[in-house]
Amino acid sequence: MYAFEIERPTTIAAAAAALAHDGAQALGGGQTLIPSLKQRLASPEKLVSLTAIPEMRGVCLSDAGEVCIGGATAHATVAAEAAAHFPALAALASHIGDPAVRNRGTIGGSLANNDPSACYPAAVLGTGATIITNSRSIAADDYFDGMFSTALTEGEIITEVRFPVPQRANYQKFVQPASRFALVGVFVAQYAGGVRVAVTGASEGGVFRWAEAEAALSASFSAAALEGLSVPAEGMIGDLHGTPEYRAHLVKVMTKRAVAAA
Repeated sequence: MYAFEIERPTTIAAAAAALAHDGAQALGGGQTLIPSLKQRLASPEKLVSLTAIPEMRGVCLSDAGEVCIGGATAHATVAAEAAAHFPALAALASHIGDPAVRNRGTIGGSLANNDPSACYPAAVLGTGATIITNSRSIAADDYFDGMFSTALTEGEIITEVRFPVPQRANYQKFVQPASRFALVGVFVAQYAGGVRVAVTGASEGGVFRWAEAEAALSASFSAAALEGLSVPAEGMIGDLHGTPEYRAHLVKVMTKRAVAAA
């Protein structure tokens, strides 16, 4: 580690002002940033903690029926407080990492980092959620911009995420045992207007929607509707945990499991 300043503002406006200074970086739960600091992969002059801002914490239901989650809300809180309104999202949160990660990591931090194997991106893209920042609203389809990349600008803060509640949904994750990240994870959500299917952990481009599966499931919401479909191995991640072909195969397997469970 090395010397740096740290601020803990109590309002979104104060946090935005602190992040406007050169060398400042936002700090959520620190589950990615702190290890990066230890390995000297990041070296901000100032960390701006977002965990002391009351309006960025907690889960509520909006007048429009959306589940609204503050950007600084821990995974464990989502698992507990979203269960009554959005069980599939609560179940996803309850299986992120281990207890230490779930009690420190935040939804905003996860989405801002956009790890290609993180779980929340699949839920956000799979539901067509809206990312609320201190300056604008960003639709899920416009937010993710490839591996570790998003539509966020310098100093922009995720203050809230709004999830439209589906008629039924499920998330299935094939766990990489050492990290607890998704080797492949699939979130399936059915709405009156159709079905959305989002895949994490598989692609070199990060989270993506499987359009062919969406069309098939919108016509018939059953695992059998996916027979005959496949995901190309080209562009899939290949590493010591699995080949691109293996991950492409898992996408279909996990999608079928999610549909059956939903």
